[in-house]
Amino acid sequence: MRKRKKIILENLRIERVAAGGKCIARGEDNRVVFVDKTVPGDVVDVRVVKKKKNFYEATPIKFHHYSEIRTEAKCEHFGICGGCKWQNLPYTEQLKYKTQEVADQMQRIGKLDIPEVSPIIGSDKTEYYRNKLEFTFSALRWLTVEEIESGEEQDPRGLGFHIPGQYNKVINVEHCYLQPGPSNEIRNAVLDYAKQQGLDFFDFRKDKGWLRNLIIRTASSGQLMVIVQVYAYEEEPLFALLDFLKEKFPQITSLQYIINNTGNDAYSRLEVHCYHGKPYIEEPMEDLTFRVGPKSFYQPNPQQAYELYKKAREFAQLTGKETVYDLYTGTGTIANFVARQAKQVIGIEYVPEAIEDAKINSQINGISNTKFFAGDMKDMLTDAFVTEHGKADVVITDPPRAGMDPKVVDMLLKVSPERIVYVSCNPATQARDVALLDEMYKVKHIQPVDQFPHTHHIENVVLLEKRK
Repeated sequence: MRKRKKIILENLRIERVAAGGKCIARGEDNRVVFVDKTVPGDVVDVRVVKKKKNFYEATPIKFHHYSEIRTEAKCEHFGICGGCKWQNLPYTEQLKYKTQEVADQMQRIGKLDIPEVSPIIGSDKTEYYRNKLEFTFSALRWLTVEEIESGEEQDPRGLGFHIPGQYNKVINVEHCYLQPGPSNEIRNAVLDYAKQQGLDFFDFRKDKGWLRNLIIRTASSGQLMVIVQVYAYEEEPLFALLDFLKEKFPQITSLQYIINNTGNDAYSRLEVHCYHGKPYIEEPMEDLTFRVGPKSFYQPNPQQAYELYKKAREFAQLTGKETVYDLYTGTGTIANFVARQAKQVIGIEYVPEAIEDAKINSQINGISNTKFFAGDMKDMLTDAFVTEHGKADVVITDPPRAGMDPKVVDMLLKVSPERIVYVSCNPATQARDVALLDEMYKVKHIQPVDQFPHTHHIENVVLLEKRK
């Protein structure tokens, strides 16, 4: 088989940041080149890793000039780990590009006549802001170039994150700047304990091994959840590990374990066993308390989630007389957050367990004007449903990255609430959906919120008002 010739492009000047976090340069033929691990102003030689009809994807092999705005990445795993890819870009620049991307998506994909996009609400914390991380055990971890070239024998076991695009490769994480303490201390203590006790780490190629996964969830309340996932129930080593965690970290308020002998680490359909403490932790927001279980979804950056929900509530313009539909309600965080300003809130969500959490969150907060229903959105939101529960005056929708199903958009046009507040983690699909609503609704306000510093991810809130 003939080897494909490598394409090297020299002295490219990086022009700007593109959607998805990569940067853009242009080759001699004016073809767009998407380059990773660079910032605007860098001058580089690159190797093309993917050739398409209208563009290249490339990676830098030599830097001729470093941009004046480039900053030094703090994390030693930068460039290998899949997270925090923008550590080399100052945070003020990150915010500028995120605001611009929202405007670009609305205009390029949505082809919409929009008001000026409000400057993105930045995060006060750019480190240690996440409340949940999942770490994976590996019997054959990723070795760095330095480790390979040292010639020394390396311990192949590791505990950390999957390498992007290579699910069977895990980088051992020494220190992560994403989650507050004692996350790093717990992970490193578990790794040392497992090595000392000779516990069997999972081998993804052979699909065998015992230790699989370590999940750590923190809360602004100070409560702390740790979940250990193992392949098989072996009481002696399992309980010894859990007792070790319980004694070394008395601040753990919820210690749980999962037995998982499936082909992946997903545990949404598996039983979670509470070994010590309560089976949940609690996250405060204003005068509310949200109960977060091992399978519950809660926004990863709680401080910025508050900013997001405040903006959604402000855009909803509730007076206490409205019926609000909260679509894709999850565990009912937005629904409960706005309930006291509404007549009633109807929440719909695909995941039944999430709906049970939503009901509990209403109960523990003394909220009695919410109703929650589980089912596929396009099947639930029907004429019969609206007739039974009342026409929506305001709709708040927060769909997954794929956006709303066309049938849901059609039903919103049919229900025709006065206002739609569209919360999204993907401005591209949001722009597509807003364009479909444009015949009846006009975009009044656009407010991006940064939940994930040092990444290209964006949360965005759009207010749509019915055209007169």
